[in-house]
This record gives sequence, C-alpha cells and structure tokens, in this order.
Amino acid sequence: MKKRMPNIYERREAIKIAFVVVSVLLVGAFIFISNSLMKSLEAEERSKMEIWAEATRQVASSDLNSDMSLVLKVIESNTTIPVIHTDAADSVLWIVNMSIPTKDTITYLDKKIRSLKQKHNLIQVDISDETKQFLYYDDSILLKRLLYYPYIQLLILALFIIIAYYAFSSSKKAEQNQVWVGLSKETAHQLGTPISSLIAWIEYLRTGGEATSEILTDMEKDVVRLNTIADRFSKIGSQPKLETTDLVPVLEETVAYMRKRVSSKVNITTKINMESAPVDISKPLFEWVIENLCKNSVDATAGKGSIDITMSEIDDRIVIEVTDNGKGIPKKKFNTVFQPGYTTKKRGWGLGLTLVKRIIEEYHTGLIYVKESVPGSRTTFRIELPYHKS
Repeated sequence: MKKRMPNIYERREAIKIAFVVVSVLLVGAFIFISNSLMKSLEAEERSKMEIWAEATRQVASSDLNSDMSLVLKVIESNTTIPVIHTDAADSVLWIVNMSIPTKDTITYLDKKIRSLKQKHNLIQVDISDETKQFLYYDDSILLKRLLYYPYIQLLILALFIIIAYYAFSSSKKAEQNQVWVGLSKETAHQLGTPISSLIAWIEYLRTGGEATSEILTDMEKDVVRLNTIADRFSKIGSQPKLETTDLVPVLEETVAYMRKRVSSKVNITTKINMESAPVDISKPLFEWVIENLCKNSVDATAGKGSIDITMSEIDDRIVIEVTDNGKGIPKKKFNTVFQPGYTTKKRGWGLGLTLVKRIIEEYHTGLIYVKESVPGSRTTFRIELPYHKS
C-alpha cells in the first residue's frame, strides 16, 4: 500500500527543520575543526619553542671553539612566534618578534610575562646546575588569526541562515498569493456556468418566453449548483464535517453529471465492483474531486478520447482509479502536478489537482497519486480512502 505523501506545506516545514539541523551540525563541525586545528598548531608551536630553547641553551653554554652555525640557524628560523628571554629573576635578556611600546616598557613587559606565565607559555632553559633562564612565548600571528576564524564562520553562517529564511518566507508568500489568485479564478470559473445559464433564462422570460416546467426545473438545477459551489468553497477553508455515505451512488451521479458537460467525443465509462461502499466523506467536496479529475482527463485527451473510472475494495480500502488515454505525464512530474501553479494548459492556473490533493489527504485522510502514466498513451490517478466494513 502506498504511503501518504506529505503536502507541499508539510514538505516546506520538513525542509526548514532539516535546514536548521544541518546548520547546527555545520556550526558544530566548524567549531570542532577550528579547535582541533588550533590545538594542533599550539602543540606544534610548543614543540618549536622547545627546540628553540635547546638551541638557546647550547649557545649560552658553548665555548668559543664550538661550531654554532646550525644552532644559530635554528634560533634565526623563528620569525613568527613572539619570545621574551629572561633570567631566573625574570629580568629581560632579549626579545624576538614582539613590538614593545616606547613608554612604560618595563610595566608592559612585567604584565606580559605574568600573562604568559598564567597561560603556561614558558619553557625553562637549564644553562647549568646553578643558572636557569626562561623563554616566554606568545601565540603566533597565524594562531591569533585562527582565534577569530570560528566567529567569522558563525557570522557568515548566520547571514546565510537569514538570507535562506527570507527566501523561504518570500517563496511561501508568493505561493500563497498564487493559491489565492488561483482559488479566486476557480471560484469565478465554477460560478460562471450556472450564472450564465440563469441570466439567459431570465432574459428569455423577460422577452415574453413561457415559463414551462422544464425551464423552471433547469433554473432550479442552476440554483442548486450555485448552492453546491458556495458550500464547497466554504468547506475548503475549515475542516469539513464527514458523514457516512454510500460512495457508489455518489460516484455514479457525479459521472452522470460530467457526461452532460463534456464533449460528446469524450466517452466516460464506469466499472464499480461493489454493491455499496459506506465511507466517511464530505459529499460536496468528494464530488468536486471527481469533477476535477474528469476535467483534468478531458484536457489531457484534448476533448477527444476515453475516460475509464473504476471502484473496488483492496486491502480494506476503497480504491478509485481514473484512467484516460491522453498525452500522459512524465514520471519526474508525478508529484509536481499536485503543486499550486503547475499546469500544461495555455489558459489555466494549476489549482484543480492541488485542491483534489488537499480534499483527499487532509480532509479525508486518504491518498491520491499518479499510479502510472505512459506519455502519449494513458494516465491513471488513484484515490485510496479508509473503508471499515460494518
């Protein structure tokens, strides 16, 4: 049994939730990667300073005849890490890669040394048993830049989320506008036929025509039709009341109504494999579903072809299939045809199948989908409704 597919609004909410989840995961990944990178660089700089400290010790404890060229190259290789070299009493011996202010130099260096001590950025250099020195080192320029990298990433991600949210909101608003425009046009279209008929009859009577029982019956039908249309649209905006109804006569009556209102070149047949089918439905809305599917099939056949409608029981569900021998639907469009605004007609607003899906899936907890379609040959729409035998 085919599972119910989420409608476009449910999909939009799912996309939003997925987007938030992915954003949170990205933030976590960025922070984790940045922290790992910073820790690796800190460990690497610590290792460099230990080598540098050993080189300093060798220079300080060497005699005049020792070849210190390689050791000096090691010391000179440090061009990025700020270092303060002090004696055991923290008196500064020399400074590397650090800008020192000309005013209050001693105060500045004292504060800097205390700060580096608290960060444990120091290495003891044992010159001899009696002589000890210290190397205080600060983070390199690259490491300091990396400190701001996660914040920059978060800022960029925040901007991306804001832009994406605005895009989602704009898209949703545009779609809602499209639905409202389509719904207003659908209303005008639905009302147009019975109103035009009533106007014609009124004009006929005004010019002296006789009000026969047949004319009055037709006028009554048009008035009933207007009432049905008003009832349908009133139910679209809220949850309709469902009543247990035998679906067999409802389907037959609706198909009989459509036969009189489509081209004589379109043959509509029904095959009902059940004597009765009690289902909880809103009769006006269900009739609207069948009418829209029939109109859709008539459009697909370009007003010349056949429409076969079957109803049967499958796995405790009422299954209705509407098959036409029209132009067909590409498989990649099976879901798209139910979205607002989708239409292949030159004159249309793409709302019929959207309303059908809403009525079946949201109001009747059923399913509607394209069961199969062969381009240029046939298309079958299937409706599945809950069915509980008495």
